[in-house]
Amino acid sequence: MDLKNILKTRKEKFVRDNLMSDEFLEFIRQNKEPYDMLMSYYRCAIMEVETKFKVLNEQFSLQYDRNPIEGIKSRIKSRKSLIKKIRNRGIPITLEAIEENITDIAGLRIICSFPEDIYMLEECLLEQDDVTLIERKNYIKEPKPSGYRSLHLIVEVPIFLHKEKRNVKVEVQLRTIAMDFWASLEHKLRYKKSIPENQSQELARELAECAEISAMLDERMQIIRNKISSAQENGDNKRA
Repeated sequence: MDLKNILKTRKEKFVRDNLMSDEFLEFIRQNKEPYDMLMSYYRCAIMEVETKFKVLNEQFSLQYDRNPIEGIKSRIKSRKSLIKKIRNRGIPITLEAIEENITDIAGLRIICSFPEDIYMLEECLLEQDDVTLIERKNYIKEPKPSGYRSLHLIVEVPIFLHKEKRNVKVEVQLRTIAMDFWASLEHKLRYKKSIPENQSQELARELAECAEISAMLDERMQIIRNKISSAQENGDNKRA
């Protein structure tokens, strides 16, 4: 592609991106109250799901003397990210279209101690009769090419308002401490714009190798925990 076509392409992209941004901001201006109300529904849904995980963690702490959850993080998708997703997917700029087509506006990240805890918590969550599974993506069993690992669930939960009940979608990501550490650093490095292409590819390979090392660390720590649990159980049985 020659310089003229490159400049034309960049100009078209700039115009398209800014028109989309202006159109979305105008939509927000005209629909401020309904938009703010919709975002409040997502915040309420986050609180509902977060509470479910906190209750599970408390139960396991009391009954089994273990805490499968190391930390919980939550977020509502920013307007910038929302604009990008609307643009990329060609979604109409209406509240109904946004609510129907974008399933990760409300996001919850559950940081677990061990890989087995991820699947145990998933099972406990989905067994609850007011939680509906919409979509499941297992990037632990099938990592992304970058090395990214995590279990993604889109669930729908009811929130109870003054005079109505609404079902709201929430994205739940479950990952170990090692997976979260790797993903956090990879995210920071990926957005460094001044790295030459050849060096960027080399760094991508190194990051993928680090992801494999993190996965092996998770497996070894899981094996160690299982051995400790087994030894403790045998000791308790002998004393009994």
